[in-house]
Amino acid sequence: MKTLGVYNIKGGVGKTATSVNLGHLAAQSGLRTLIWDLDPQGAATFYFRIKPKVKKSTRILNGKRDLDDAIKATDYEGLDLLPADFAYRNMDLLLNEAKKPTRQLSRLLHPVEKDYDLVIFDCPPSISLVSENIFRATDALLVPTIPTTLSQRTLSQLLGFIEDNKVSTPVLSFYSMIDRRKTMHKEISESPGDPRCTVLKSMIPYASDIERMGVERRPVIEYAPSSVAGRAYRELWDEVSAHLGVPGLTTHS
Repeated sequence: MKTLGVYNIKGGVGKTATSVNLGHLAAQSGLRTLIWDLDPQGAATFYFRIKPKVKKSTRILNGKRDLDDAIKATDYEGLDLLPADFAYRNMDLLLNEAKKPTRQLSRLLHPVEKDYDLVIFDCPPSISLVSENIFRATDALLVPTIPTTLSQRTLSQLLGFIEDNKVSTPVLSFYSMIDRRKTMHKEISESPGDPRCTVLKSMIPYASDIERMGVERRPVIEYAPSSVAGRAYRELWDEVSAHLGVPGLTTHS
């Protein structure tokens, strides 16, 4: 089983849209896929039209209830969801109660290791104990980055934190919400990236088709598969799958 954390310290950079679309593409590639919505705002859960069972998540994070008790099937074959819960706002406190708090998420995944080929964490924006769990539970971190000065600074802060804490998880960054009509977006996206991470070639545009996810409550690649955004997510998934060593759409077909 491979694990992927879609993460950024900043909010509003396209993490959830990336998690939902890549999760669907992974399932289309033949991978048994689970998305774990770790953000208490529950955007991924909303997109999949799933209502979580409140209070169950607290017992799961404490290790008093099995993870698979809360997993829900989505409308898409091969794709399941572990819904968000508003209790996740206190996740740092809940994880801190574990014997090895920075390893708790990894331990919680053990019972489902044989059930899934890929687990995608849709992560909340923060640097916290939750973040450290994600860093140590994933085979790679995928970081959507808007091509602006502040977003570049945030990426640098993240890479510095990972370096200082001797985390070996590889970081894959890509430009998200890019608008090539903007000079800064164009210049930053064409410049060399931070050498401490792998900058992927795929770029996700700033597009109304992605914004429509809140209305459609479906992945872009389902309702607008031929759109610029739909093609961009497919290209991104093929790059990410190659780094993870799992089948992508190209290999699947």
